[in-house]
Amino acid sequence: MPQLHVDIEDQDRIEHPLDVVERLASLRDWIFDRAETDEMSVTSPGRWTDYHLAFTWIEDMEALHVACAFDLKVPERQRVEVLRLIALVNEQLWIGHFDLWSSDNVVMFRHALLLTGGVIPTHPQCATLMKSAVDACERYYQAFQFVLWAGKTAREALDAVLFETEGEA
Repeated sequence: MPQLHVDIEDQDRIEHPLDVVERLASLRDWIFDRAETDEMSVTSPGRWTDYHLAFTWIEDMEALHVACAFDLKVPERQRVEVLRLIALVNEQLWIGHFDLWSSDNVVMFRHALLLTGGVIPTHPQCATLMKSAVDACERYYQAFQFVLWAGKTAREALDAVLFETEGEA
């Protein structure tokens, strides 16, 4: 089977992709820090907790990567059940995925926007990247809480957060 070779020409970008993310965070009055040219952190308020988004521009892949974490440490004794939950949650997702970041024992959502060939990201693309990360964390945060704090199984926790009511009582 022949190798797939992609010839990526070095394109000069009019604007750094993180400049777009920085403007979006500023427009939303979110706290952000861009200590490095290719890295930026943003804090987004959520319904359940604040979410910490780390944006990284990966030059050699021409990809804008986002990792969104929340403050839930996973103790070793619950690691296997959290990994089961991550697998079940990932089956539900169309884009991005959850990981257990082993060095810090935190759950995070990850996704990337490919911008091959010097493509400049648009505001709507970056806003969707941010929104998809925060929305995924908002949707499943309680499931991780149920496993870590209430001792529920992965299946019980996921079923509880996916349960949708109709109408009003």
